[in-house]
Amino acid sequence: MFTGIIEEIGTVAMIQRGQHSAALKIQAQTVLAGTKTGDSIAVNGVCLTVTELFSDSFKADVMHETLDRSALAKLVCGSRVNLERAMPADGRFGGHIVAGHVDGVGRIARIRRDDTAVWYTVEADSGVLRYVVEKGSVALDGISLTVADVTSNNFSISAIPHTVRQTVLHERREGDLVNVETDVVGKYIEKLMCTTPQKKSAITRAFLTEHGF
Repeated sequence: MFTGIIEEIGTVAMIQRGQHSAALKIQAQTVLAGTKTGDSIAVNGVCLTVTELFSDSFKADVMHETLDRSALAKLVCGSRVNLERAMPADGRFGGHIVAGHVDGVGRIARIRRDDTAVWYTVEADSGVLRYVVEKGSVALDGISLTVADVTSNNFSISAIPHTVRQTVLHERREGDLVNVETDVVGKYIEKLMCTTPQKKSAITRAFLTEHGF
């Protein structure tokens, strides 16, 4: 599990492409501390398993499914990526629950400044947008962000300067693709509501509305 608080920006040093998979070698420093083979590191929000460790880098395999569902397939040597180690049990929970399992790919439709903040509007398909709610959480390339606005075909986030500087957000341009992971809580609630056993549940839309939900 991750929190969406990026620890450092790494650089893709090597890509070995197979027919339906790939292996990445990523140069890094901070995330190597305390890391061992088999540990998880989120690369642009995608949970990858460390297969080899070096003094200045690590290698990880990328499966067919991951390439199909994320923007990792667009990486080239020299690409800069957000990196975060899995959250330690005694760590601070600075962001939100980020599983590292990307729901889909979004496209940055617009970038605009609002005083010191920077707004990013991201277009995504309906399968992703159904779980995006205003003032809720979303992870873009592994960055924990708050949703500021949602429409029928996009959503917007407002990032503070620190977040932009410390992540690859400052390199993103209109038209770029980003990995999107929605808040896992909404997906679990939907699953439970849709698979309720035959007996009628006491939890109804009316009940939730009555109690302020």
